[in-house]
Amino acid sequence: MIDSASVFFQKQQINLLPPFTNMLKFSTFAYQRIILSTKFYIMKKIVLALTMIISMTALSNAQDYQKAIGIRGGYYNGITAKMFLGEKSAVEGILATRWSGFNVTALYEIYNDNAFDVDRLNWYYGVGGHIGFWNGAYTSWNDPSGSYIAIGVDGIIGIEYNFEEIPINISLDWKPGFNLIGTRNFLYDGGAASVRYYF
Repeated sequence: MIDSASVFFQKQQINLLPPFTNMLKFSTFAYQRIILSTKFYIMKKIVLALTMIISMTALSNAQDYQKAIGIRGGYYNGITAKMFLGEKSAVEGILATRWSGFNVTALYEIYNDNAFDVDRLNWYYGVGGHIGFWNGAYTSWNDPSGSYIAIGVDGIIGIEYNFEEIPINISLDWKPGFNLIGTRNFLYDGGAASVRYYF
């Protein structure tokens, strides 16, 4: 009786082996497919990332940087921010203080690289406009008891150097302006030196 039961169970185990073996083979195949799919996905991401890095490097080499922000010092002291729109064109915003007030300027600038045949030394020029608010007590041409608002136009011409080792540039410019609304006068002393962090 025991021998018959033993033989019966051995036969059942033998009969169960083929399906179990097939299932194991399928699981191994599925696992290999998952591994291959994962590797392919990772390779695609790596290639895409390398392509983006190379493209950004090429673009940054064309104009040294995309955006910059820093400080500006002269008769007008304040902050300056710059952003390139293309390889040769940029916009700059300046928030500066003077005469116990402040002045906001927006400029469109055209860039030319390799000034004086020096690598990373660029010169630029541009036009824009400003709006200013100040206390008449600190000026020589207005009623000292009043506060004033003026709107006008600006020009700029300057030169800048972009350091390669660190993301810093320095610039020197002359930015004359002319008030058209609120008061009429020529602002010839708008030149300044700037230091910016670029990225």
